[in-house]
Amino acid sequence: MISRNTARGARMLGLGAYRPRREVGNDEVCRLLEVDPDWVLARSGIRSRRFAGEDESLVTMSAAAGRDALAAAGVDAAAVDVTLVATMSHTATSPQVATQVAHAVGAVNGPAMDVGAACAGFCYCLELAASLIASGTADHVLVVGAERMSDIVDPADRSTAFIFGDGAGAVVVGRADEPGIGPVAWGADGSQADLIVQSPTWRDAGTSGEFPGLRMQGPAVFRWATSRMVPLAQEAMELAGVKVEQLAAFVPHQANARITDALVRALALPEHVTVADNVVDTGNTSAASVPLAMHGLLVAGRAEPGDGALLMGFGAGLTFAAQVVHLPAVSAAPTDAVA
Repeated sequence: MISRNTARGARMLGLGAYRPRREVGNDEVCRLLEVDPDWVLARSGIRSRRFAGEDESLVTMSAAAGRDALAAAGVDAAAVDVTLVATMSHTATSPQVATQVAHAVGAVNGPAMDVGAACAGFCYCLELAASLIASGTADHVLVVGAERMSDIVDPADRSTAFIFGDGAGAVVVGRADEPGIGPVAWGADGSQADLIVQSPTWRDAGTSGEFPGLRMQGPAVFRWATSRMVPLAQEAMELAGVKVEQLAAFVPHQANARITDALVRALALPEHVTVADNVVDTGNTSAASVPLAMHGLLVAGRAEPGDGALLMGFGAGLTFAAQVVHLPAVSAAPTDAVA
């Protein structure tokens, strides 16, 4: 049982996903990088990723995942009180993705907003949704993590080009007699903001002609993630009143297989704990990473709805968050139709 000191409990009722149609292997990505595809696999654990096509926008992918989540939850779109979309790859300052997603799925009876917390964005939004429900402000919240990282990554940049992919995942969070979303352990460290940056800015790119791509200091990020995320995970479990042996699954942000392996060792996870590892064929999808990884475990039968899982997101900002949850219901297969 997850501990959360609130009068009204919240849990994830349904989960949906959208994976773009085009699969891009390491051979294709490495052509511009002049590196060996096997080197990419050894360095990141990634064999392939999905890149969105022209008809697979942030809005259409988010809406497809949202509809899937609503169907899995058995909740009508009209019953959604708030729509939250976590994304860092929206290339227009206005309108927000969330308002368009809410319209597309029919969740038109409440507010909608984007949350820009990079790879921790989904976990941030999950806490916001649980808090909205606990306060009585909402009964149902649609939470989406969606990215078109291929729009903001320079295909010739060796620090990022082989890492990132596109996709969307969504959950419906609703009221529950027993809490299914534990208290969040989260934070931000702006002193290390220069580890992952967009350079040049959109404004400067307009005059220089240089691609405004995402740049990353990979070794420094690796060291930070493998040290700072261990106490974060331990804090999240302590807040939820859960011991590591009570977990059924560990769903970390799919940043890099080597980071995941280091976290598993440092946390001394028992063998029975299933570890999400879909980075191998999904890549790093930033805010979409955690819901897509949850979806992959459930659809493959490696975890079951109701299982206790530790979620964790971390990335640019630097932002980080973790919480213990009960896994939601999921449809039989991810949506592949864009409307």
